[in-house]
Amino acid sequence: MDINDLRSIMTVVSLLTFLGIVWWAYGMKGNKQRFEEAANLPFSDEGADRAELGLSRNEQRKTS
Repeated sequence: MDINDLRSIMTVVSLLTFLGIVWWAYGMKGNKQRFEEAANLPFSDEGADRAELGLSRNEQRKTS
């Protein structure tokens, strides 16, 4: 076994790993909802953000 055989094996392993990740991310139907929920997490707790800034619900921070 020489270095070219090892390169070929690593290429195949890398391709299979990549295809597995693509299948996991796009192929499984249950992941779409989980990914959408995770994408919206930064926007989910607006009340806590306002409390942290010391603002009431009707008050807006002036940026001038």
